[in-house]
Amino acid sequence: MKAMILAAGRGERLRPLTDTLPKPLVPVLGKPLIVYHIEKLAAVGIVDIVINHAWLGHKLVETLGDGSAFGVKIRYSAEACALETGGGIKQALPLLCDDDSDAPFLVLNGDVFIDALPQIMPLVEAALAHLWLVPNPEQHPHGDFALSEGIVREQGEHKYTFSGIGLYRPSLFNGTPDGAFALGPLLRAKMADGHITGTRFNGFWCDVGTIPRLQALELTLESALA
Repeated sequence: MKAMILAAGRGERLRPLTDTLPKPLVPVLGKPLIVYHIEKLAAVGIVDIVINHAWLGHKLVETLGDGSAFGVKIRYSAEACALETGGGIKQALPLLCDDDSDAPFLVLNGDVFIDALPQIMPLVEAALAHLWLVPNPEQHPHGDFALSEGIVREQGEHKYTFSGIGLYRPSLFNGTPDGAFALGPLLRAKMADGHITGTRFNGFWCDVGTIPRLQALELTLESALA
């Protein structure tokens, strides 16, 4: 299986750190945030990784190189301007797909921290997409999607927050436009037909989107190491 780490965002809410660094290179206890993802992928044998980039993307390439230092192979999908999540994944499909295969690939947001990857292999026969959902954090109390008997729906009695971790088949992007587009509306359209499955992610998860959340994450990790 191949994986993609989304790393093209500007990271406005992490300024001034992101004035000189792309968001996924912001350090957490001295280690770039994206390196935690790379190490976890390598540990489970996912060694073919694609990283997209836009803002200060050359620094990602300079820091991570070809991935050999981490025991993986990294390839890059450069975006002249950020293509949003959907457009960024679509542009990278030639790097994520082998010939005409519709095998799913794993995508992780580069600005989240998790303590471990979710269980992936039993889900390789997933529908067009499989999403991991988390309990709603303080900054997103109303959630994104409902989950009912393994099917993700736009509406429901209780909503969870999308973790930024998903399995996607290339065919999910059939008929989508070239250029920038958001992933959310595409997923919602497929949910209406029951094509999106999901699982609750019960591990530790943090959206490292602001300076206070970054500081809180570091305190949590320091406590765990003490």
